[in-house]
Amino acid sequence: MNRESLVTLPAALTAPGIDGGARFVMGVDGGATKTLAAVLDLREHTLHLGHGGSSNPDAVGAAAATASLLKATDEALGRAGIDRDGLDAAVLAIAGTDTEGVAEHVREVRPASWIVVNDVVGAWAAATGGEPGVGAISGTGSNVFGVGPHARAWRAGGWGHILGDEGSGYRLAVESIRAALADRERSGPETGLSAAAVDFFGVDSVEQLATLVYSKPLMKGEIAAFAVETARGRIGLDALVVAAGPQTGMLLQTMGVRLPLGYGRAEMIVTEPAPLMRIGGVDGNGLYGRQTLRGNLAFGGGPHEWIDLAADGPVARPTSPLTRNLARRVAELMPGAANLRLIRSWAGVIENTPDGRPVLDRLDNLVVATMSSVGFGLSPASGHAIRDLVIDGHCSFANLDKLKLNRFDKVDDDWLDVRGWLPPEMAAP
Repeated sequence: MNRESLVTLPAALTAPGIDGGARFVMGVDGGATKTLAAVLDLREHTLHLGHGGSSNPDAVGAAAATASLLKATDEALGRAGIDRDGLDAAVLAIAGTDTEGVAEHVREVRPASWIVVNDVVGAWAAATGGEPGVGAISGTGSNVFGVGPHARAWRAGGWGHILGDEGSGYRLAVESIRAALADRERSGPETGLSAAAVDFFGVDSVEQLATLVYSKPLMKGEIAAFAVETARGRIGLDALVVAAGPQTGMLLQTMGVRLPLGYGRAEMIVTEPAPLMRIGGVDGNGLYGRQTLRGNLAFGGGPHEWIDLAADGPVARPTSPLTRNLARRVAELMPGAANLRLIRSWAGVIENTPDGRPVLDRLDNLVVATMSSVGFGLSPASGHAIRDLVIDGHCSFANLDKLKLNRFDKVDDDWLDVRGWLPPEMAAP
């Protein structure tokens, strides 16, 4: 029997690093549900994303998995404005047991320098920087990969839900359902999992659950979701803080909590240091900003642009096309700054509540925090307030009643349409 390692580690993953002159690198995360490709421009510090369907060969086959990978990578490359030959490095990390099958398909149509590895190898490389260590995936499925001090690689697990997935959410859920069935047929001890399973899956009895598993059939992820239920109740926590910027509302929605948000572009420029002005901040001529203690002018503004937001961020990452517009406005507002050099700029996405004010509130054991586009300025105070809400249940230094979430209870679902806070392609003509 072959006793060699199940994984041949690509030499590039243990090399000192990419060439210092490299500009574009790409990473891909491929799973059973979706594929995400990201091209990073090391010179401009911008990220360009591409999306695809399932790229797990166990779920869709090697050919379909490859097609999803190519769709996502081509989309990301297109948004970066380069072709496949413009990449300095590419690593495609995919789930499933037939990584090599997908790698062969990719090598037929893409440069040989593109590295295809199992997702647990990607997790190890990202966590350790290619140094000796162990990476473990324990989600719906499970897989473990490690590299020793002499670059010897070894994998354990990753055989899928029928033959493996030890310690995964799926395996824990299946064992819980088996315990409930054993309780029902009296071949095992009584367990609170019996009632928990009936409630969780919305069936009338444990035996109906067995029928549901095979007749629907339940998908792997649907079964794995039961892993949080135990004989003593659901695995929970004392406090949960949701402070995820533009994604805050989407995360709260999964818990049945409504936070109305609109999403807009933020654009900033920073100049070289200048002599300190008598005024610290400026708001005018379509600008807002201030001078730092080092003398740099940091300003944002210009044309506001509402955008749409997907669960994993904007479809196209905001870039910086407004630099000249902002620089002109700064020069018009402060003629003495007209000859200052710009040293950097950036763009991103900010969330906006209907009244433009933050939300800082505690709902039972859930703390909600969104700064509504003023996060940097309020971060010292808001961090203190969030700590107080989590530990003490109230803020020790300010009355937060006007920042409660329930002030939006009467805001209609179509408030974005009414206010015109929509991306141009979604706005009514």
